Amino acid sequence: MTGPDERAQAQAHVLPDGLYPGAFWVALPVLALSLIVPAWAGLGLWFMMLLPALAALVVIVRNWRRDRRVSLAALTALLGLGLVYVVKGWLAGIAGS
Repeated sequence: MTGPDERAQAQAHVLPDGLYPGAFWVALPVLALSLIVPAWAGLGLWFMMLLPALAALVVIVRNWRRDRRVSLAALTALLGLGLVYVVKGWLAGIAGS
């Protein structure tokens, strides 16, 4: 049985250390630009939606051999996100008909 220290150490290395700080410094100008230029607000929205999806993809690839449960959870989250996107488009198509 693993102790709490081993679990905390295993969970600490699920994502690369620089992923979220780097993504923050890229997202900040994108969001500022979408506030300054309202026509580009969609760009800021899509960028902020893609960051968690990118993180989930990194978790899947990086942890597939080390911790399959974490990878499968991230894969499930991505598939759920894709399903929401498809069903939303499908419902919009039905409502437009």
